[in-house]
Amino acid sequence: MRISEAELSVMDVVWSAPGLAAADIAAKIEGKDWSDKTVKTLLARLVDKGALSVERDGRRYLYHPLVKRAEHRQSAVGSFVDNLFGGKASTLVAHLADARDLSDDDIDELEALVRRLKDDR
Repeated sequence: MRISEAELSVMDVVWSAPGLAAADIAAKIEGKDWSDKTVKTLLARLVDKGALSVERDGRRYLYHPLVKRAEHRQSAVGSFVDNLFGGKASTLVAHLADARDLSDDDIDELEALVRRLKDDR
């Protein structure tokens, strides 16, 4: 399931505080000046995608995540690596190493990760 950047802003709020109404979600979204209508449109899309469930509570609707944040991250990273790096994590890491100035701590952490991955096999 693909979640857009705008939808992800909504999901971040719902993951942090499940069971909120649209107006409460809109109030908690940082860095955006979205109307309640915009947030309701994004919520409807997320419900249609199966990312959120909705329950009626009197005159309002409360939203709950159906997808865990960690599951979404894993899926999004997998798609990212597949689309941009041919599915090869090593190509991604090489690109990051070239694009960023890795500190000694970064390199130590990567080496520890590789050792742990080898040990787990």
